[in-house]
Amino acid sequence: MMNKLFLKIIFLTVFSAATLLEAQLFRTKDRMDNLEGVDDQKMSYGFFLNANQFDYKLVLDPKYGMDGQKNLVQSKTTFSFGAGLIGRLRLNDNFDLRLEPGLQFVDRELTFDTQSNDQYAAGTTTNAPFTPLTLTEADKFRKVKSTYLDIPLLLEFHGDRWYNSRPYAAAGINYAVNLQSNSSATDDNQQGVFRSTSTNFGWTAELGIQFYFSRFKLTPAFRGTFFTNNELVSDNATTPPYWAAAISTMQSRAFMFILKFE
Repeated sequence: MMNKLFLKIIFLTVFSAATLLEAQLFRTKDRMDNLEGVDDQKMSYGFFLNANQFDYKLVLDPKYGMDGQKNLVQSKTTFSFGAGLIGRLRLNDNFDLRLEPGLQFVDRELTFDTQSNDQYAAGTTTNAPFTPLTLTEADKFRKVKSTYLDIPLLLEFHGDRWYNSRPYAAAGINYAVNLQSNSSATDDNQQGVFRSTSTNFGWTAELGIQFYFSRFKLTPAFRGTFFTNNELVSDNATTPPYWAAAISTMQSRAFMFILKFE
């Protein structure tokens, strides 16, 4: 319900911005350049709102995560939202350095169709013998809630200003702390607790257009963020290989639509 409400707010914001942009860019009579000299400031600040789509890139264990050519673990993408602050440092006429810390609220779903791992109950070189369990629907499904404190440091390259607009591209590195990782929990998937790493690293690429109004600068942008570390925390040694053992590596990837206000 919250996701739908947020998407409606984003739609209304974009619609309103499009109306304003039409007036700013395409009505040429008596048009003036807004906020002249604002980009010459050494530093500036702002905030952003965004809609996001997070997913896991999964590499499955060939023994516990695959049954022939069938993937036994599936990740489902979901839509959510985030918000944060902007700090800009001017380097020269074409390059800026940006620090944009924000909170990303994320819901993801994992499905474990791993009942066939009963065949390894006698034990393997990687797992001790275990007593097979009859997996219930609750056992097969994990809803993974994450709150990332995401801190990207971006190098921005922008073209020349055309009336009240300016395109740009940016790329950089991310440090992200998952505040709901459960990494230190003693319980694991056998008790219904999915665990992941709290500290993560990644890289980001972004494209957008900056629009200048009389009092502020509005920037709609598209961003892709890709974690480089394995976020999986293994289950306890005594837990059957129905869950974490079925995954070799698990990395977040996200696509965002962002509205920046400066």
